[in-house]
Amino acid sequence: MARTGKAKGGRKKFAIVALVLAVLLAAFDQFSKAWALTTLTPYQPTDFWPPLVSLDLVFNKNAAFSIGMGQTWIFTTVSAVAVVALLWWLRKIETMSWAIMAGLLLGGVAGNLIDRLTREPGFGTGQVVDFIQIPFNFPVFNIADSAISVVAAMTVIRLFRGDKIGKARSKAKR
Repeated sequence: MARTGKAKGGRKKFAIVALVLAVLLAAFDQFSKAWALTTLTPYQPTDFWPPLVSLDLVFNKNAAFSIGMGQTWIFTTVSAVAVVALLWWLRKIETMSWAIMAGLLLGGVAGNLIDRLTREPGFGTGQVVDFIQIPFNFPVFNIADSAISVVAAMTVIRLFRGDKIGKARSKAKR
């Protein structure tokens, strides 16, 4: 089967794959956060896989890496716009690999947006639940953050290789 949207129902199939993956990732992210909230004690690290991973329940009102202190509503707005833009863009994806990446990104952004809309201190200003800690003074993060970071790194690599976002590679580049 061809990798591009020219295949029978290709673009529609890619959009569906991305949506299903996004829903599964957002659900897994929310499930893992609910587990962390009921299992872990806030701000008390617990060894999980020493020395590589510990669990440390914290609440983040900022963007990744604590950027933008006190500007939670801005991140909520940007996340909501990103979700809408990604949903619009899904119909233009031409390859399964971009569909998978879009699904992971959409699920990650949606997972953190759900926190900002539903958690304390209130709608639009909720704190994101983070609980995964790795060494080297790396910030505490969650499943959604992981997906967003992986997709960002993969996108940069693909762009350096000459790929265009969402597009199939030309035969000359293969």
